[in-house]
Amino acid sequence: MMNKIRNLLKSKDGATAIEYGLIAALIGVVIISAVTTLGTTIEATFTEIETKMAAPTP
Repeated sequence: MMNKIRNLLKSKDGATAIEYGLIAALIGVVIISAVTTLGTTIEATFTEIETKMAAPTP
């Protein structure tokens, strides 16, 4: 019984899983930030194009 408890305490599988989870979460945050920024930039570009197309030509 004591050997099982010692093995459980020495096991690093749980810590590795948590590290991978944190890395995945960080990657997710970076992707969301990039997509949000890109979306805002694209929206501004299309708004500018729309404005120029709607303006009367001289």
